[in-house]
Amino acid sequence: MDEREFDDFYTASYPRVVAQVYAMIGNRDEAEECVQEAFVKAWSHRRKLDRAEHPEAWVRTTAHRLAVSRWRRTRLGRRPVDRAVGAPVTTAPPGEAHVALVRALEQLPEAQRRTLVLHHIADLPVHEVARELGVPEGTVKARLSRGRAALATLLADDDGLQEGTSHA
Repeated sequence: MDEREFDDFYTASYPRVVAQVYAMIGNRDEAEECVQEAFVKAWSHRRKLDRAEHPEAWVRTTAHRLAVSRWRRTRLGRRPVDRAVGAPVTTAPPGEAHVALVRALEQLPEAQRRTLVLHHIADLPVHEVARELGVPEGTVKARLSRGRAALATLLADDDGLQEGTSHA
């Protein structure tokens, strides 16, 4: 993969992978940092990536693993100092529905959350989700069913809370 091909791959994949990792971990800034770091690793392994059947899946998996590692370091209080350089980048805040969905996804078990994100947000078919997660297709289907049911309940509860809230 030469530089131009990698740039095209990055341009096409970056927004999707950030959205997917964000849905998995619930923190947009952290998702962007992890995806950028995953693309740096992808660049250094581009010859291996050339032979990969699904390079975007490789980047997504790498970014998710980086996010999990960061979370563990943060949880243990050993996170390195943030290295913000220059002016902060401002982005439009997410809509209420998006925030509610991410909040609901955060409450699901990790396995269900990843399965739902890969299938519904990354738009992977069941057999590819199974391959990426290393589980049987039946497990993916069960996680999808249980995850959708849990999300429906969580989002219905969230709607009920919002409707019942008054701002006097």
